[in-house]
Amino acid sequence: MISNYAELFLICAIILMPIFYETSSRFRYYFKFVVYYGVVILNSFILIPVFLFRPCDVRNLILASKLCRLASPIISMKWEVRGAEHMSADRAMVMVANHQSSLDILGMFDFWHIMDKCTVIAKRELFFAWPFGLAAWLSGLIFIDRRHAQRAQTAMNESAKMLIKKRTKLWVFPEGTRRTTNEIHPFKKGAFHVAVRAQLPILPVVYSSYHTFLDDRNKVMNPGHVIVTALPPIETKGLTNDDIPDLIERTRAAMIETFKATTKEVENRFNLSGHGMTPAKGTTTVISRIAAAIPSSVRSVGPSAPIATSLIEPEPRKIGSLIGGDASPIKEPTAYRRKDVQRD
Repeated sequence: MISNYAELFLICAIILMPIFYETSSRFRYYFKFVVYYGVVILNSFILIPVFLFRPCDVRNLILASKLCRLASPIISMKWEVRGAEHMSADRAMVMVANHQSSLDILGMFDFWHIMDKCTVIAKRELFFAWPFGLAAWLSGLIFIDRRHAQRAQTAMNESAKMLIKKRTKLWVFPEGTRRTTNEIHPFKKGAFHVAVRAQLPILPVVYSSYHTFLDDRNKVMNPGHVIVTALPPIETKGLTNDDIPDLIERTRAAMIETFKATTKEVENRFNLSGHGMTPAKGTTTVISRIAAAIPSSVRSVGPSAPIATSLIEPEPRKIGSLIGGDASPIKEPTAYRRKDVQRD
């Protein structure tokens, strides 16, 4: 009897899932993140025994990325990498990137093979999220306790010795927490202290804005296209701690400029408005084309005028909608009027 109910539940779930997926943006949002996290967790279970043969080796991350990157096409994410020659340089460096979502890690999976030997600074709490935490530790991730600044700084300084010895890259999100506010926030100093003390170059990496497809507040996630740009390295040879504030500002300014440019490029490529509410300049909507074909007398005469007017006035389109004929992966309209969202 129980098995019959289980089979019936499974059949209903299989039938209803496509319906919910097509009709509910909230369902799609959670479904895609479940798929993403599910792929990572499943691969963690599979890879932990393999990693035990080479524990705490950053090269394990290349194997992990090959499997985890399979989640991107499943949830309709495309990552366009620029400046790969900077990422692939065989030298120790500190890579700093803007942090918008946990999807940043999914993007890293897509180009980890380019970076080759690279590890990541992660908050200590992630280590206890097993099996992912254990797999990450076996892959050489560096966990720091952000609640104790001195301990965190010491751990990062010690990691610098390993970077130089093994010619390994260190990836850091200097904003500290991920923020879906469509801007790059002020940086913390930790990564820059490491770079200056070890005299390692800073390599800025910029993800274009996720606001073209992701709205965490309204639980909407459309197919997305992200441009990931590695800028030329910024040398730190000869710099001291006194130069760190200026180094941070120069790095952040370069990243902000690239962030705005690549975000605008994505918007223009798919005929999206930069403000997320109006069509790109020079484009026409279906409603506006219909309006042009309606005689002016119909628009202005008779009791139906208000209805006709409401029909022919084109509604503002939103980021995430397909306005032109381009084969864009960004198709569904979403709204992005939201307050500053900040998560740990």
